[in-house]
Amino acid sequence: MKILFTIILSFNVSLVFADKPKDPVVAEVLGKKILLSTLNKYHAQNLKHVQTKKVSKEKSLNDLINRTIGVVEGKKAGIDQKPEVAKRMNDIVYHAYISEELVPLLKKINITDSDIKDYYKKYPEYKTQQILLRVRALPSADEVAQMFDKIQEIYSQVAKDPENFEAYAKKHSQTVNSKNGGNLGFLPRAQMSQEFFEAIHNKKPGTIVKPFRSQYGFHIVKVLEVKEFKDIDLNLYRKFVYDMKKDEILDSYFEKKRKAAKVKVNKEFL
Repeated sequence: MKILFTIILSFNVSLVFADKPKDPVVAEVLGKKILLSTLNKYHAQNLKHVQTKKVSKEKSLNDLINRTIGVVEGKKAGIDQKPEVAKRMNDIVYHAYISEELVPLLKKINITDSDIKDYYKKYPEYKTQQILLRVRALPSADEVAQMFDKIQEIYSQVAKDPENFEAYAKKHSQTVNSKNGGNLGFLPRAQMSQEFFEAIHNKKPGTIVKPFRSQYGFHIVKVLEVKEFKDIDLNLYRKFVYDMKKDEILDSYFEKKRKAAKVKVNKEFL
């Protein structure tokens, strides 16, 4: 009798555990199921952020329910079809895809002290002053011509009186730092436009470069100093080198993908 009771008890316990799902549904809303695993992941993320309300599982579940309602109702209203929303969704898909594809390659990036020295030799940090005349993103030919004539006129004055560059910057420069004579301080290459860096690169302190145009407008720049390697922020430059190597991997990856995609560009419209 004892044996029979033990068998029946074991059988009933087995049934209880067999019926209990490994990943139960904790809530259903508008036909959508929220699994315990989804709640746990969301709740773990919530716990990482400071909030004005107590972060409980109930609160996290309510957040997920509200989110589900918002997504379902939003799609019914066609929100996901709006151009600006579709663009943001495509951005998310693009970056998620890139992360998925490239993470194994990016993990292999190794940055040595020698890499940082080589990078800094190519891209040293300059301290500069500038006079900037702003130009609209898509200006007319007349606007460009007028601004070009104006910057040339200012340059001719500065070239004759280089010691008073600061005064000319205060008078003419259309930037927030014009009040301090256009002083930009030390800027790493990563914070300069391509045109700006090329204009000042390898120029000696005291040099005033001829006017050039970037996406911001027309510049006249005076080189003040070049920072020595021993004075740079190594952690910051380690990031710069990492970003450079990451970009090289990205360029190489898409070069292969573009060949397979048989891309056609109509340059006559550019």
